[in-house]
Amino acid sequence: MIKSIAKTSCKWFALGGLSLLLGCAATSDRAKPTTAGPINPPSTVVQTSYQAPKPFAEPTPIPPTFPSSAEPDASPINLEKTGPGAEKMATGSDTVDSPVAIISDPADPFAGQSELTADRLIGEVQLRNPSLQAMIAAWQAAAQRYPQMISLDDPMFGYMLGTKGLGPEGGWMVMGSQKIPWFGKRQLRGRIAQSEADAACQDVADVRLRLAESAANALFDYYLVRHEKEINAANTELMKEFRSIAKVRYESNQVSQQDLLQADLELADLEARNAELAREETVAIARINTLLHRPADCPLPPPSSLTPPGNLPPVDELRDTALRRRPDLCAQAARIQAEEAAVNLACKEYYPDVEIVGKYDAFMPEDMRPQLGMNVNVPLWQHKRSAAWREAMDKLQKERIQYANLADQARFEVQSAYAELVEGERIIHLYDEKILPVAKQYSQSARANYTAGKVDFLRLIDGQRQLYGQWEKYYQAQANYHRRLAEMERVVGGSF
Repeated sequence: MIKSIAKTSCKWFALGGLSLLLGCAATSDRAKPTTAGPINPPSTVVQTSYQAPKPFAEPTPIPPTFPSSAEPDASPINLEKTGPGAEKMATGSDTVDSPVAIISDPADPFAGQSELTADRLIGEVQLRNPSLQAMIAAWQAAAQRYPQMISLDDPMFGYMLGTKGLGPEGGWMVMGSQKIPWFGKRQLRGRIAQSEADAACQDVADVRLRLAESAANALFDYYLVRHEKEINAANTELMKEFRSIAKVRYESNQVSQQDLLQADLELADLEARNAELAREETVAIARINTLLHRPADCPLPPPSSLTPPGNLPPVDELRDTALRRRPDLCAQAARIQAEEAAVNLACKEYYPDVEIVGKYDAFMPEDMRPQLGMNVNVPLWQHKRSAAWREAMDKLQKERIQYANLADQARFEVQSAYAELVEGERIIHLYDEKILPVAKQYSQSARANYTAGKVDFLRLIDGQRQLYGQWEKYYQAQANYHRRLAEMERVVGGSF
């Protein structure tokens, strides 16, 4: 009796060890991830044609176009790597146990600052804006798909007991199994997940660039309306001085009452313009505060002065930079890689998967009870596999065409922004060198001639309108130039 119990215990121990080994194989047999480097978009993207495979014919895999080890000149974003081993996220932690915390603190990030600079505003917007944090969370979620895709299925454990129990006439059986996909399937699934995570990472970079452009445009609107208010205030003070001169001349019967009434009308127009500018300033401040994710009426320091135009790189260089660095193109290149891996995975589906089975069957004679075998699926219905391969090829073709379309759009946006920048630079120089000096001389001449009685009051007001109108156009030209500069930084994928 003791001998029988010992024998049974040894059998149970052996079967338990077999099940444990199978379970360990499921966790230790994962493919070792490789570090995902920056994505280099394909140098050329062409439309390819293909023939549908004949029935029962094995299709040809697509050679992957994974990025080489060479990194581009500059990375469009500063984030951790994605894909395999991407458990470290932008937060710096090894795991992500809680959702990304949205910064909603309404505290003034510009307290103690005498002016609002573009770099500081863009940095605060990228730190606080919820849309960017939502995209980062989506990227983090996509990065967690890689370990799921390369993992083996859980091992299976089974147990059977005869209806008569463990007695002499009864019996029992235990078994364990582990399904193992055909060589390369798990790696391809991981490659798809890695490329999708890379695309999500580049989507984060694209949102960062668009937020930077939106923040810069909001700041330039704020800059413009502040200077227009200063011009309107200076014009109002000067118009009051003109009215005083007209009043003195009217009281001395040198001019008619029409001059005095014309001055009052101009002052009323300037007051209406001041109310309009106050509304525009409120809207500009609200737009900036909305981007900062804080109450719309929070105060802001005055904007800093804009830098004068600088030298632009050649347009050909900017186009090449855009094709190399733009996040939307890099994201599309990653999607192409994902579809190439999907095509290769569809080819692998023509091969069977293996299931290793270990069993101890006490229903059998004692010398036949330990058993080892395997199950193999038979990929007999190849029509559905051929259809799956053609579907993957069509998706790959769509992504390649989409990349070509995005590249064409990038070239156009660079060319358009470059032409507007060149135009804006010329206009600013014209105002500095010709328009403003002439307008100033015209206003001074009209004032001197009116005082001397050589011209009427309408000519004096016209000279004043010309001067301050040109000053407004000058600041508008400055703001428009820097708007185009912010657009160019977006379309080329960063600063240049």
